Amino acid sequence: MSAKKLEANARKIAWPSVITVISAAILIGAEVFGAAFAGGWALAILFGLSDTGAHIVQVILFMIGVAIMIGFVRGAQHVEPFTRRA
Repeated sequence: MSAKKLEANARKIAWPSVITVISAAILIGAEVFGAAFAGGWALAILFGLSDTGAHIVQVILFMIGVAIMIGFVRGAQHVEPFTRRA
């Protein structure tokens, strides 16, 4: 490939979009993972589970939170593209 063709297809990082999505992910992540921790603790008390059971429920809810965050970042990337043509 020629250098001109590579330059024509070059993409540039859109830093304002990246920063916006990361900032939103931090805010939403704090809420999602806080809810997973508190929800696991509450469910363990509700069902009379031991500390180990509470940790297992928290890990399960934490993994659901990870899936939610991955979906959020992927969806946000469609709205705020991370790259644009140079």
